[in-house]
Amino acid sequence: MYVHFDGYPDNKLPLLLAAYQHRFAGDLEAMARHLIDDVEHGWDELGTDLLDGAPTALRRSLTGGDEYPSRQMTNVINADGSPAERELITQDGTGELEWAYVLHPHGIEVIALHAYDRGPVVAWDTDPRSRVTTNPSAWHPDTPAPTVAPRTAPRLSTTASAPAPAPRKIARR
Repeated sequence: MYVHFDGYPDNKLPLLLAAYQHRFAGDLEAMARHLIDDVEHGWDELGTDLLDGAPTALRRSLTGGDEYPSRQMTNVINADGSPAERELITQDGTGELEWAYVLHPHGIEVIALHAYDRGPVVAWDTDPRSRVTTNPSAWHPDTPAPTVAPRTAPRLSTTASAPAPAPRKIARR
């Protein structure tokens, strides 16, 4: 499915991972229906509504607090003024697109279209907060996906620990 603002993987990959994990609760068929089958022409933009059901902290981490809806392309007209029909995007018909995302049962294949005709697959259970590179050459199809899981600080206790007992003096006679 065509997305006008196809987006770099550091933006779209976290959104798609979080959508799969939360809004669609791991139901790839439901996700594909929403993103591909139920769309007349394509998308202008994929928005934060894909994060519905995600924990507030994750949503804020991915969006910085910004909220914007997904927008489908409407009133698509051909150069001759006739209404456009939905086109199938093929490997040969990617035009000026820079990135492609292919939904597989085991993850999302991310393809840097100007460099490769396929790409590495990012597993569906990847943390959406992972650091993702936008360098097309890093997305070589025969290497692991260039994502780095977020570092998490050790959890600090919210209760203070009891003070160490004072040394006891033993009186000797």
